[in-house]
Amino acid sequence: MINYQIWQWQGFNIGYQSYGEIGEVIVFIHGFGANSGHWRHNLPFLGQNYRCYAIDLLGFGASAKPTPGQPFYYTFETWSKQVADFCREIVKTPVYLIGNSIGCIVTMQTAVDNPDLVLGIAALNCSLRLLHDRKRESLPFYKNVGATVMQKLLTNKSIGNFFYRQIAKPKVIKNLLSQAYQNKEAITDELIDIIYKPSQDKGASDVFLAFTAYSGGALPEDLLPILPCPITFFWGTNDPWESIELGRELANYPMVKDFIELEGLGHCPQDEAPEIVNPLLRQWLETLEH
Repeated sequence: MINYQIWQWQGFNIGYQSYGEIGEVIVFIHGFGANSGHWRHNLPFLGQNYRCYAIDLLGFGASAKPTPGQPFYYTFETWSKQVADFCREIVKTPVYLIGNSIGCIVTMQTAVDNPDLVLGIAALNCSLRLLHDRKRESLPFYKNVGATVMQKLLTNKSIGNFFYRQIAKPKVIKNLLSQAYQNKEAITDELIDIIYKPSQDKGASDVFLAFTAYSGGALPEDLLPILPCPITFFWGTNDPWESIELGRELANYPMVKDFIELEGLGHCPQDEAPEIVNPLLRQWLETLEH
């Protein structure tokens, strides 16, 4: 049975789930707008042989959602510190990290900042951060201008909060998931509820708008050359948000051990097809252990 607990970090509540009592430790890091519940199909499988934890990043899930700047900004450096402190205070041992989407950047940032803590990384459909300041130059003109205008509009608190209220609805969440998932049967009421409920928390709108405006921080290309541990990429070939063609370029760095294509899957393969992804993750772990 998955256990749900609260950890106090820097005076804030942080939610996390755990499963398994033997073996080495895996910590799962969710993507933007998601939370630890996105790993509900993975913890019980890998928890048979490992101690598994899935954490809610500050600002998401059951974790606190403080106003940006009081005292934290929603950046990869903040989440890296959170994950590292979790490993030191709760897990108390070096870990394997598994991330999805922006969670992949968090795993890499954590490893770079804390080389003593991370044994290896599995990155599922890593965020390419195409709206990063340094990447916009390569975007088509209309996309660059459109993204810039939208970001500036959302910095207006009234406009931003109105926009957030329009998208933080079960029907809209279902539509967004229908873009990300190729297997529509995986989009259950339970999944929609997992994402919708925390979106109604006080401060959730501020978190969304703060990260939407975040165009700095590290790119995968910045972290991969200095990564102190091996990383394997897993990529749904039909991801509409993170192009596998661009993703394949990340495989050229020395610490990348493999780039595994998940045929026909979308942006969140661990939830869309756990029956495919779980055995692959177990195989990845066994390879690293030996």
